[in-house]
Amino acid sequence: MSQTAFGPPPSLGDIETVARDTLSKLPEPFAGYLRNVVLIVEDFPAEDLLADLGIEDPFELTGLYTGRPAETETFTGDLPPMIHLFRRPILDEWAETGVPLSDLVAHILIHEAGHHFGLSDDDMEWLEDELKKSSTASVH
Repeated sequence: MSQTAFGPPPSLGDIETVARDTLSKLPEPFAGYLRNVVLIVEDFPAEDLLADLGIEDPFELTGLYTGRPAETETFTGDLPPMIHLFRRPILDEWAETGVPLSDLVAHILIHEAGHHFGLSDDDMEWLEDELKKSSTASVH
C-alpha cells in the first residue's frame, strides 16, 4: 500500500522529542518543578486508568500528570512524578484543530502539570506565551 500525500503520522518518539524540547524551554520556576519528571508517551491510556478516571472514550484523554507536588514531602516507595502523553488522542486533536503539533504538546504538558501545581489558567497561558516567544526568538 502506498502512503498518503501527508506522510506517516508522528511516532511515539516524535511526540517525545517535541515534549522534551518543550520541557527544555520552560522558564523558571516552572522548569524546576518538572526537572525530575518522568515523561512517558503511549498510544492510548490503559483501560484501568480510564475506568479509574471515569472516562469511556480513550480519545478524550491526551495527557495526565501523576505525582506529588514538588514542595511536598516524599516518602519511601513514592513513584517519581510523571507526565503521560497519549499519542493517538493528541494526533486526533491535532488533525481536528490544525494547531501546530509543538503548540498542542506544549499546551497539554503545561496544563497537566500546571493544574497539579495549582497554577491558574492565566499562569498557564503566560507560560505558553513565553514558550512561543522563545521559539520565535530562536528562529531569528
